[in-house]
Amino acid sequence: MALEQAVTLSVAGPVATLTLQRPKQMNALNRQVLEELLRHVEMLKQTPEVRAVILRGEGKAFAAGADIKEMQDLTAVEAQSFSELGQTAFRGLEQLHCPTIALIQGYALGGGLELAMACDIRIAAKGAKFGQPEIGLGVITGFGGSQRLPRIVGQGRALSMLLTGDLVDTDEAFAIGLVTQVAEPDDLHERGEKLAQKLAKLAPKAVNWMKKAVYEGAEADLTQGLSMEAAWFGLAFGTEDQTEGMTAFVEKRKPEFRGK
Repeated sequence: MALEQAVTLSVAGPVATLTLQRPKQMNALNRQVLEELLRHVEMLKQTPEVRAVILRGEGKAFAAGADIKEMQDLTAVEAQSFSELGQTAFRGLEQLHCPTIALIQGYALGGGLELAMACDIRIAAKGAKFGQPEIGLGVITGFGGSQRLPRIVGQGRALSMLLTGDLVDTDEAFAIGLVTQVAEPDDLHERGEKLAQKLAKLAPKAVNWMKKAVYEGAEADLTQGLSMEAAWFGLAFGTEDQTEGMTAFVEKRKPEFRGK
C-alpha cells in the first residue's frame, strides 16, 4: 500500500504552496516528510515562473518537531544522516530563487521551528508557541537551529532558548524578531496569500540577488559582503526589469516586471 503524501505542493499562478500533511502527528518531521520536502524544493528550483512560496502545516500545528518515535532508536551514524537530510532540505528551501513565507499556527517546536527559520519571512497566528526543546531530550538541534536562531535573534537570546529549551509565545517571538508579523488565527492564510501576491509582482532577478546579498553576505566579512552587493547591484542595471522599474517610477505608474 502506497504511503499518503506527507507534503503536498500546489501552484496557483505565481504562488506555490507547500503543505505539511500529518495533522494527526502535529506535522512531526520524519524521513518521509524531509524527503518529500526536498523533492518539492528541487522541483521549485526548476520552476522560475513561481515567484513566491508559502509553507504551512495542515491542522492545529505548523510542526511540533521531529518525529521522536522514529528517532529514538537511531544509531549515531543514522542520526547524523537524518540530520544531514533535514539540513539539505531546509538549505534548499532557503536558497530558492523566490521569497518563502512560513505561516505558523499552534506550535513550531524543534525541527518545526528550524523549518520555519529556513523561510525568509515568518507570520505567526496569535497563540502560537516557539522553541528548541531538544536539550531536554539529551540531544542538540539537528536541522540548523544552532546556526539560524543566533543569526535571527542574536547569540545571547538564542543561547537562552537553546540551553533551557523554554518556549516563547507569539508576543515574545515578535519582540525578538523571530517572527515578522502576527495575525489573528482566522486571518493567517489570507495575510500570507496577500503578502505572497505582493512579492510575486516584484522583479524576480532583483529578489533573487537581494536574497543572495543577505544570506551569502552573512557568511562573509563586511568588505566581502559589500563587494557582493555592488556586483549584484551592477547586474540589476543590465536587466529589462530595471529599465521598466525606473521608467514606471518616473512616469508615476506601477511597473510590470517580466523577469528579464
